[in-house]
Parts: sequence; C-alpha cells; structure tokens
Amino acid sequence: MKNQIIENMNNPKELERMYRLDPETFIEDFNDAWKSHPESDVLSVWNQRLNYQNTTGYNKTFTTTREFRLMAICTLFAGISTRIILYFTELSFVSPINLLFTVMVPIILYFLFYRSTNKKIVQIVISVILISIIYINLLPMQETDSILLSYLHLPIVLWMMMGLAYTKDSWQKVSHRLSFLKINGEFIILYAIMAISGMILALITIQLFQFTGMDISEFYMENIVLFGASSLSIVGFYLVTRNLSITKNIAPIIARIFGPLVLLTLFGFLFTMVLLGKNPFSDRDFLLFFNIILIVVLAVSIFSISERKTTESKNIFDYSSALLLGLAIVIDFIALSAILFRLSSYGISVNRIAVLGINLIILIHLVWILRTYIRFLQDKVQPHAIQSAITIYLPVYGLWAAIVTFTFPIIFR
Repeated sequence: MKNQIIENMNNPKELERMYRLDPETFIEDFNDAWKSHPESDVLSVWNQRLNYQNTTGYNKTFTTTREFRLMAICTLFAGISTRIILYFTELSFVSPINLLFTVMVPIILYFLFYRSTNKKIVQIVISVILISIIYINLLPMQETDSILLSYLHLPIVLWMMMGLAYTKDSWQKVSHRLSFLKINGEFIILYAIMAISGMILALITIQLFQFTGMDISEFYMENIVLFGASSLSIVGFYLVTRNLSITKNIAPIIARIFGPLVLLTLFGFLFTMVLLGKNPFSDRDFLLFFNIILIVVLAVSIFSISERKTTESKNIFDYSSALLLGLAIVIDFIALSAILFRLSSYGISVNRIAVLGINLIILIHLVWILRTYIRFLQDKVQPHAIQSAITIYLPVYGLWAAIVTFTFPIIFR
C-alpha cells in the first residue's frame, strides 16, 4: 500500500479510491509514504486529513468527558425518577402521564447543556417544562376527553422543546431543523436495536434465576427493565450525536425500504377497504385508526425525504416518495370528510374538534411538500426546497399541540 500511495501521490482521485477500498491499511501505511515524500502537496493535505488531531494538538478529551458525564447524570436521573414516579402512580397519587417527563426532560436537559447555549433559550425551555409539569398535575385525575387529548398532545410540546434545545440559537435554520429530524430517525433505529438486545438479556437472566428456583421476573421487570428502558433513551441520543456510524449507514437504507413498503401496504389497505365496503364515516374506531395511519405515513414520508442526500440525482425512490405523499393526501381527504360528516350528524365535541384541527394542519403540510416535490421532479427547484417545506412548517404542530394541551381542558370542562 505504501508503494501504491507514493506512485499515485499526484493522483488525488486514485488515492481517494484506495482509501475507500481499505481505510485501515491506507492509514497504517500512509505515514511511511508521507515521511519519504514530505514535499508532496497532495500527501500534505492527506496528512492533515488523517492526522489532524495529532498535528494540531487538538484534544477532545475534555469535551468527551464533559458530555459523557452529562449523559451519565441524565441517564441516572431518568432511571431513578421513572421508578419513583411509577411508585406514586401505582398508589394513584399522580397521573401516569408524569412518566413522560421522566424520559423526555432528561433528554431535553442533555441537549440543552451538552454544548454552550444562549441563556434565553435555556430560560424558555426550562419555563415551558416547569409550566407543563405544574399544569398537567393541576388537572383532575379523570379520563375526560379534553384531559386525554391534553395528555396525547403533551409529547409534541416537549418534542418541540427538545428540538429547540438541540438546535439552540440556530433553530430558524433549515439545515439544523433537518439535522434534528435525522437524529430522531437514527435514534429510533438504534433504540430498537438496543431494546431488542435488552429484552433478550432480560429473558436469559430471568430464566437463569428460575433454574436456581428463584422467580425474579416481577422484580426484574419493574426495576431493572424499567430503569433500562428510560435510561437507554438518553444513551441512544448520546450515541447518535456522537456520529455513530452504524445508524448513519442504516438509516438511509431503512428509509428506502420502508417508503415503498408503506406505499404498497396502503394501496392494498385502500383496495381492501373499498372491496369490503368499510368506511370511516360510520365507524368511530375505524376513523381513529385511519388517522393513526395518516400520521404514520406523514412520519415515514418525512423520514424518507430527510435521509435523502441533496447531491443525489433523481431516482425511483423520489417517485415512490411523491406517490406516498399523494396517497397520504387522499387518506387525509377521506378522514376530513368523515370528521365533517360526524360533526354535521352528531354535533361538536372536543375529540372531533381536535381531530379536525390536526387533519387540516397535516393536509396543508402534505400539499406543500408534494407541490415542492413535483416541482423538484420537474427540475424547477433544488432538493433543499423540499427540506425547507418539511422543516419550516414544524412549529405549527407544536403550536396546535400547545393549544390542545393547555386550553382544551379549560374550554371543554
């Protein structure tokens, strides 16, 4: 490899090809080649690329240690607080929704403090968290429609605060919002892998103790598994923010696989629905399931598009994404028609108003994204226009979630 590097030291393209074919061997033999030909400008650039940390004295130890310690503190806080809140939940002292705070608040705090943050951003995020905790616990512990809707929309409010904590002063930039969406997709993949591994370990552990005549399943599930499930969320985000290569390599592949699969599944579902005469107009549960499908399709579409590289040329997956968006709009129209039908037939209710609002918001977003996507396929706009259509609209979801969370329990008593 050393001889090949020297032979091609004036051929940057060939050096790049050699590096990509076998990075480890290239790095091992490069230093010898560089020492024998320090006059080469090309090798000088490669030396800076491969040995930047050594040649500049740049040290990541403090940053890494600080971030690791912060992650460890947030992880312990998440696990311990989850177990404490669960205890009080079982005694009916607090609502189970408080378990959401024990997971999401440590993640928000990790994002807020793992890099320098504007004090104003810190104040806004902390204030919203405290207001949310106080407000939710002031609500009656009754499962009324308005309170349940408040509980269901609270995660979106906290997710928006998570996004603000992650993007910090750059929250208005499309690239930073897109980065936040990407790490969420990567986190889901990584968390699923870790969760499956954790459950296998739990089953093995429980079985091993059963061989000794001890049944630790209840204790293990309520303490170890619960602690691990909440703690892994912080560990997962810590790993994806450290540029973990496994998720960055898997995420685009998952996006490309799931997009077409969801498209085919939805076509089959709609065909079966028409064939069997099922409709969401008369069946409330079916309408609810219809809206869940809509949200899933929106999430898959956004994930697929966000994982698309801006330098990538148009391909079959782009047309698949456009079809998926079009199908989602059809589903949204059906759902909206069903909601309006139920409003005219059965009158106004808190659930119908909430579902109507979110469907209208999703419809506007889907139309905007699809219109931009079609213009991209016609070579009228660049790929970043699609990313802008996705990210600029995100605060609207947070605003609607905040309205439902904080006003519906008061308006619809």
